[in-house]
Amino acid sequence: MYFLKICDKLDKRYAIYLLKGVFTVILGSQLKNAIISGSNNISKYKKQINELNIFPVPDGDTGTNMSMTIGAAAEEMRKLEDSATAAQVAKKAASSMLRGARGNSGVILSLLFRGISKGLEEKEEIAAQDLVEALELGVEEAYKAVMKPTEGTILTVARVAAERGREALELGSDPIQVWDAVCMGAADALEETPELLPVLKKAGVVDAGGQGLCLIFEGMLSVFRSGIVLECGLSEEEKAEETAEFFRNVAAEFDSEINFTYCTEFVVGRDPEVQKDPLDLRLFLETIGDCVVVVDDDEIIKTHVHTENPGDALQAALQYGQLLTVKIENMKEQHRKAAEENEAQKAAAAQAQPQPEKAKLEPQEPTEEMGFISVAAGDGLKSLFMDLGCANVVSGGQTMNPSTEDLLEAVLATPAKKVFILPNNKNIIMAAEQTVPLATDREVIVIPTRTIPQGLSAMLAFDPDSDAETNQEAMLEAAGNVDTGLVTFAARDSEYGGHTIRHGDILGLKNGKLEYIEKDPVSACVRVARSFANKHTSFITLIYGEGITQEQAEEAKRTLESKLHSDVEITLVNGGQPVYFFIISVE
Repeated sequence: MYFLKICDKLDKRYAIYLLKGVFTVILGSQLKNAIISGSNNISKYKKQINELNIFPVPDGDTGTNMSMTIGAAAEEMRKLEDSATAAQVAKKAASSMLRGARGNSGVILSLLFRGISKGLEEKEEIAAQDLVEALELGVEEAYKAVMKPTEGTILTVARVAAERGREALELGSDPIQVWDAVCMGAADALEETPELLPVLKKAGVVDAGGQGLCLIFEGMLSVFRSGIVLECGLSEEEKAEETAEFFRNVAAEFDSEINFTYCTEFVVGRDPEVQKDPLDLRLFLETIGDCVVVVDDDEIIKTHVHTENPGDALQAALQYGQLLTVKIENMKEQHRKAAEENEAQKAAAAQAQPQPEKAKLEPQEPTEEMGFISVAAGDGLKSLFMDLGCANVVSGGQTMNPSTEDLLEAVLATPAKKVFILPNNKNIIMAAEQTVPLATDREVIVIPTRTIPQGLSAMLAFDPDSDAETNQEAMLEAAGNVDTGLVTFAARDSEYGGHTIRHGDILGLKNGKLEYIEKDPVSACVRVARSFANKHTSFITLIYGEGITQEQAEEAKRTLESKLHSDVEITLVNGGQPVYFFIISVE
C-alpha cells in the first residue's frame, strides 16, 4: 500500500523501478541533481521564508541567506560530470557552501552538509545506512557550531529529520524511503517549532530556518524519488531583483555585553589514550564563561574562553592531555589609551570623505604586522572605517550578509600577517570565523562586533605600539563598553514585546530590544539617545542614514543638546546607511 500511494505521484517508469526494488542506492549524479533541485526549491520560496521573520523591522533574510548558501553549491554541481562519485559530489558541495555561507542560517546549513560530506567519504554510491549516518553526522556538526543551541529552530528540524531517517532504516527501508521519512520528520518538527519557542507561537509563524531546510530536503526528494529536478520558477530579471532586494533589506541583532574578565587561550596536545569528546570540554566552558571556541583535530584541541575562573578551564583541559601553550590576559586592563584618543579620532572620522571602492580586490603579500577589514553599508560608514585604519571595507552589514568567500577575498587583499575582521553584526560573525582556516598564509582574528558602533569603538582602541594579542583584548573591551541605539521603521503590522505595531511606525531600539514607537524619526532618535545617557556618558554619536536630511540630523542634535548636560559631546556623522534612519553610539 505504501508504494501504491507513492506511485500515484511518480512518472510511470520510476514507479515500476521502485516496485522492482531497482533503486537500492543513490548515485553521485542523483545527489548532484538533488542539491540543484533543493537549491531551486528554496530559491523559489525564499520570499515567503523571509516573511516568517518575527521581528517587525525590515529584516527577513533567512530565506535569502540559505538560498544563496546552497546556491553556491548548485553552481558547482552544474560543473561536475555525471560520473562523479557520491563522495566527490558531497565534498564539492560542502566546500562551496562553506565559502558561500551567509548569515547564521547559511553557516549552519553549510555545517550540516559538511557533516554529510564526512559521512560519505570514499562512497561511490549511497546506501540507506550511508544516508542516515551521513545526515546524523551533519546534525552533529551543526549542533557543535552553536554555543547555546535553542530548540524550535533549524537545529531541531534537522535533528528530528535524522531521527526519523534512523527509524525508517531500522524498518529495512531503501534510501528513497529513508529520505521520504526524513522529509516527513522535518515537516512534523517544523509544525512543532511554535510550541518550543513561544515567540514563534505569539507571532503565528513557524521557524524560518526550519522551513528553509524542509524546502531543500523536499527538492532533493523529488530527484531521489522521481528523477525530476525542480525548477526555480524565477526569470533572470526576477533573480536579479531579488538579489538587489536582499541588499536593501537591513536589520540588526544583538547579544549581551562582555561580562568576564580573563581571556584564556590554550592548546592541548591530545593524549591518544584519552577518548573524551572535546564537545564535553566546550559544554563545561560554557558554564563558566562566554566567547567559547573549541576546535579540535586528531592531535590538538585549541580553546578560547572569557571567564572569571581561568584555572577551572585549564584543569578541565588537562583531562584531555598536556597543555602546549597557555595565554591568560585581563581584558579590563587593555583599554587605557582608548579614552584619550576618542575625541580627536571621532572628530577626524566625522569629517571623512567617501573612499572610492575597488572594482576588484587583488591578493597582497602579508608584509605588515597587522591589518583590518570591516563590514559596513553606506559610503559614509565605509569612509569612517577606512579613515580609522581599515585596509578594506566589505559591502554589507546587518542582514546584507557577505559570504565567507567575500570576507576571505578581503583578508587576502590586506597586506598583513595578522588580519582583524570586524563583522559589525551578529549574523556575520560565523561567516567571518569560517575564514580562519581558509587563510593559510596569514592569521585571521575575528573581533565579534555586533554593531557598527562596536566596530568603530574597537578600531578607536587599536594601539599600533602594542602586539596583536594585546590589541585583540583592548578592542574586545572597547566594543563591550558601547551602547547601540537604532531608529528604523516597521515593515509589517505586528504584536511584539507587548507593543502593538503598525506598518510604517518608527521604531526605537536599545541594544537590539524594541523600546519605543514613534511617528517621527527625529523624536525617536532623541528618545533613544536620552534613555542611554547618564552621569558617566561622555560621547554620543548620531550616524544618520540615507532617509534623513542634514537638517533633520541637525535638529536631532540640537534637541538632544538641550536636554543633556553640557559635558556630553554629540557628534553628527553622515553614514549613508540604508533602512536605519539613525544608528546611535553612546559611550
